[in-house]
Amino acid sequence: MPQDLLDLVPANDRSGAGQWVGLSGRVRVLVYNTADVDPTTLPDSVFDLTEPEYRGRVAVAPNNGSFQDFVSAMRVQEGDDATRAWLDGMAANDSPVYANNTAIVAAVSRGEVPMGLVNHYYNVRAKTEDPSIESENHYFPNGDIGSLLIITAAGIVNTSQNSEAAERLVRFLLSPEAQEYFATETDEYPLVAGVQPVDGLPSLESLDVDTVDFDQLGVEFRTTLEMIAASGLDD
Repeated sequence: MPQDLLDLVPANDRSGAGQWVGLSGRVRVLVYNTADVDPTTLPDSVFDLTEPEYRGRVAVAPNNGSFQDFVSAMRVQEGDDATRAWLDGMAANDSPVYANNTAIVAAVSRGEVPMGLVNHYYNVRAKTEDPSIESENHYFPNGDIGSLLIITAAGIVNTSQNSEAAERLVRFLLSPEAQEYFATETDEYPLVAGVQPVDGLPSLESLDVDTVDFDQLGVEFRTTLEMIAASGLDD
C-alpha cells in the first residue's frame, strides 16, 4: 500500500506491514434500556457481565461476525484461557441469544432484555428512526476490550491485474467525500483526520476505546468459532 495512503489514518488503524489501511470503525458497546437500567450501575468491564447480577440480562449474538471479531480480539489481548472463561461464564449466566445486532437493539428498546452487546451504530440508527425508544449505548471505560474499535479496511491484492484501479478506489474511500458518507450515512467512525462523526456520537478521541493488532485476528479464526460453540452460547 502506498505510504501516502497509509499516512491518512492513525498508525493504530493501519497495517504495520503496510498491507492494508483502515477506512471506518465501529465500537463495541453495551446497549441498555434506560427505563430498566440505572446508568450509574453500568459495569466498567465486559468481564463483569459474568457476575450473578447479570444473569439472563445481557443479550449476545454469537453467530454474528462482529461478535466473533470481538472474541478473536479478546483472545489476542487476554489469552485463550481468559476468553474461554468469559464465554463459559456468559453461557452459564443464561445470556439471551439473538440472531444479530439489530435484533438485540430492538429487544432492548422494547424491554424484552435489559442489555446487549452490539456495535455502536445499531442503536444510533434505531434512535434516528424513532427518537422515543428507551435505549442508549454504554462505552466501557479505561480501554476495556468490551469497547473494542473494529476497523473496516482495504488492501490491494498483490497479484491484481488492475492494481492502479484498485489504488484509485482506496484513495476514493479515504477521500473527504467517502469519509463523510461513512459518518453521516452509515453512522460509523471516519478514520481520516478532519472528518467528524455524526452529531451526538462521541469522538474517538474522547473515548478510551481498545484496539488490538488486527493482523492477528485471522490467525486460527476457526478456533474462535470452536470456542464459542463449545461454550454453548450458540445453541
